[in-house]
Amino acid sequence: AFKFAEMDYVAKVDDLTKAANSIGTLKSLLDHDIERGSVRKAGSHSRNLLRVKRGLDMVRVLFEQILASEESSLKSPASVAYAQVFAPHHGWAIRKAVAAGMYALPTRARLLNKLNENGESARIQMQYISASAPVIQYIDQLFLSKELGIDW
Repeated sequence: AFKFAEMDYVAKVDDLTKAANSIGTLKSLLDHDIERGSVRKAGSHSRNLLRVKRGLDMVRVLFEQILASEESSLKSPASVAYAQVFAPHHGWAIRKAVAAGMYALPTRARLLNKLNENGESARIQMQYISASAPVIQYIDQLFLSKELGIDW
């Protein structure tokens, strides 16, 4: 149900990975796009960075919600995470498509099985929650320090 979003996200990560070969820091990446006047243009490294950061944040909130819930369904945790991170940036049609796609999510047990994890090992892996927060905050502060905003 979310294959298109996955392909789009992977393309953005690939772009940033390639940019890292010639641009040493995230600050330099933003400066480069500012100089070119391309910060908000589709396909720019800056725009891709902002979108990838949202993906990282979505996973962080999703993991928080999964740990806070004992439900077997992932619909509620995923819906909360989507509403918090992506919904404010999506139009009505995309929000409705995502809501419909939530019904196709696997159960918690099936997801863990696909990831070759169990409840305890998943909790260990979900240390991502605390590890990712400073990275997400750093990227937000970097955009804000350049007066680029983060709500676009």
